[in-house]
Amino acid sequence: MDIEQEIQARGLTAPRITPADIEAAIASEHYFTAADGVVGERIKRTPYLMPCGVGPLELLTFCVLVLRNGFTVTGESACASPENFDAELGRKIARQNAVAKVWPLMGYELRTRLAEAK
Repeated sequence: MDIEQEIQARGLTAPRITPADIEAAIASEHYFTAADGVVGERIKRTPYLMPCGVGPLELLTFCVLVLRNGFTVTGESACASPENFDAELGRKIARQNAVAKVWPLMGYELRTRLAEAK
């Protein structure tokens, strides 16, 4: 938000994408670890098979953002030391990384609209 405050303080008022625009573009968000994905895939493939060997995959967190237009964007976070894993922090970092991918998409869309208006 520091950059957003600086933009506003400088009076930069031309059309642009704001953090509020990004948030408004998100229809839903979903979180899971790589272990969740492996277990889900194994259960789907062979429901009677018990999952095994997913320990390191529990350290990789994914965030999937579904945008209002149906496009999906992913973000990931992983920690090197299992002792540092914190599920809530992992979700926050994964979401932040997913949101970072939305900015250029919306910037491209805005630039297209501005070019078409000329």
